[in-house]
Amino acid sequence: MPTVLFTAPYMIPFVDRFKPVFDKYGIELIIPEVKERLEEDDLLKYAGQFDGTICGDDRYTARVIEACSPRLKVISKWGTGIDSIDAEACSRHSISIGRTPNAFTTPVADTVLGYMLAFARRHPWMDREMKSGKWKKIPGKTLSEFTLGVVGVGNIGKAVTRRARAFGMKVYGTDIVDIDHVFISETGIEMTSLENLLKNSDFVSINCDLNPTSHHLMNAGTFALMKPTAILINTARGPIVEEKSLVAALQAERLAGAALDVFEVEPLPLDSPLLKMDNVLLAPHNANSSPAAWERVHWNTIRNLVEGLGMDGKGLEDLRTA
Repeated sequence: MPTVLFTAPYMIPFVDRFKPVFDKYGIELIIPEVKERLEEDDLLKYAGQFDGTICGDDRYTARVIEACSPRLKVISKWGTGIDSIDAEACSRHSISIGRTPNAFTTPVADTVLGYMLAFARRHPWMDREMKSGKWKKIPGKTLSEFTLGVVGVGNIGKAVTRRARAFGMKVYGTDIVDIDHVFISETGIEMTSLENLLKNSDFVSINCDLNPTSHHLMNAGTFALMKPTAILINTARGPIVEEKSLVAALQAERLAGAALDVFEVEPLPLDSPLLKMDNVLLAPHNANSSPAAWERVHWNTIRNLVEGLGMDGKGLEDLRTA
């Protein structure tokens, strides 16, 4: 009977819904208390006790993988990004990794547009003034008066581009891989260097993966290239942005504002200067919020687990609709 460490924060509240599935496959669950993720030391407490895991952004480092093998057979990640999992160590120990590509493209792209509209139309700031008793008309602009730079033109970057173009924005894009010429022709996005994009964009949206080439991609040097009137939006991964450099740029008014859904340390520490900045919009890593998207990811994550344990996942659809 396989045992599974069940730590995906978005699934734990609904675990009773999935119990019939796990019962059918004879799977026993270990369900720890999880706030945001399990760190390396948290996972090491369970080493050798489980055959598979359904996880969130838990830190499956090489040390954890080594300690959990040879029993651990599959890591089924809830969502798309696997930057918190040491894939090389998994390969060495024959541990399969499951995920759901393109899981949250629509809600994340909508979030980026929402942030741009908030800054362009100034709604949060007018709301704040009104509720403090002031009748103050704060000037806004249309999105078509702004230029957007998209850093990382993958599924989400493409979705953001299509939405921005629908609002009449000029869009620059940059990526370390070649982008399909059909998409470029379809949208009119101008692919360029990161330097040129940063110099010419009013909004810069971070939509790339976190990997060795993107860690601290946004730092003191790259912030210095941006317009002092520009806004940074990060809905990708926190460590892509060097937070201390972002804070310094905002405090020195070398940058006009930021919208952040992700952070280098999550939850965001209560002493973070970002919490006291009026020109920064913050959210608790929630850009993926969408019941429809979540449901698809729930079931795909279970399927990846079951198949990673060497069992047939074809009967899952019947259980899902039962």
